[in-house]
Amino acid sequence: MASHRKSRTPGPRVAGIRTPALATAALTSVALLSQTAEAAPGEDRPSLEEVEKKVGDLYRQAESATEKYNAAKEKTGKQRKRVDTLLDDVAKRTQKLNEARSELGSYAAAQYRTGAGMPDTATFLLAETPQDIFDQRQVLDRVTGRQKAAVDDYVTQQTETMEKRQEATESLRTLTETQGDLKTAKATVQKKLADARELLSKLTAEEKARLAAIEKRKQEEAARKAAELARQQAEQEQAREEAAQQGGGASEGSGSTGSTETPPADSSYGTKAEKALAFARAQIGKPYVWGATGPGSYDCSGLTQAAWKAAGVSLPRTTYDQVNAGTTVPVSQAQPGDLVFFYDDVTHVGIYIGNGMMIHAPKPGTYVREESIYYDGDSAIHSIVRPA
Repeated sequence: MASHRKSRTPGPRVAGIRTPALATAALTSVALLSQTAEAAPGEDRPSLEEVEKKVGDLYRQAESATEKYNAAKEKTGKQRKRVDTLLDDVAKRTQKLNEARSELGSYAAAQYRTGAGMPDTATFLLAETPQDIFDQRQVLDRVTGRQKAAVDDYVTQQTETMEKRQEATESLRTLTETQGDLKTAKATVQKKLADARELLSKLTAEEKARLAAIEKRKQEEAARKAAELARQQAEQEQAREEAAQQGGGASEGSGSTGSTETPPADSSYGTKAEKALAFARAQIGKPYVWGATGPGSYDCSGLTQAAWKAAGVSLPRTTYDQVNAGTTVPVSQAQPGDLVFFYDDVTHVGIYIGNGMMIHAPKPGTYVREESIYYDGDSAIHSIVRPA
């Protein structure tokens, strides 16, 4: 991945998309109670960090399965269209083959009625394999005129029909495999979310309050980091303007990552980004639904895909592909419209709006919203990609 990518600091961190305060508190508290109830007498009780990580992992696994589901769904859709096209082609070719067979049969019947003793034409109707056809082509020099043309047309139609039928059979086999992948991914997502709902059902009010306070402190820290990034970006912009006025060009190495500064995006990117952001803002408040691409609900990559589509830019469906659909830039040089990817396995994405903030569809049970790109800590940020 890009050279600016941040190293992961050791120690516990939430490995998943952050839930709202109460949801995170609920799941963490219930997981803690569950582990405590199962622990043997005298066994150490797990720390809140350990339990929170476990709950976070549960949601990250669900989101990872969601992206696999998205990929399988897209592949299945394309494969189904291919199968439909092939089957339609086979049907048309079969009709032509039947017409050619009918004409060839008329010649065979005429030979029989006149006692010509030439079974050569009829033998083409018995061909079942390409080898049969090859062998029977050897007798074409024994028939002439319209009869030969009929035989040649029949042989051609039969060969092409056999080939298309084989291609359709292979495509159907592939479709069955992709449908299996789709079913597996769907079951995984549903299982993870069912586990989360079960934990949530055991929540107590006291535990909600305890972990809601922890979540609030983390949100405050994320807001502080966002403000610091906004300050750095403002300083960079001022330095560029001063350098331009002095004829010295863009400044070097002003980013917090220590890398050489990336040139600003051109005006055409800014125009497209404004359209993408306008669309994203209009979706705020709509629910996260895994596998959804709008217009009533979205998952994370469904939202970013739809936003940039509104700007005339076609993005792939999944986070795994979107991360490669543009130019990677340092976090300190992120511009509105850029895509912000999270976690080592690239399972979450948001769209940067400036000042360290983004719009994203967080996870099931939440809504599209604005949030600090540091909502899960700076080490959770995987990369920033400029898609156009």
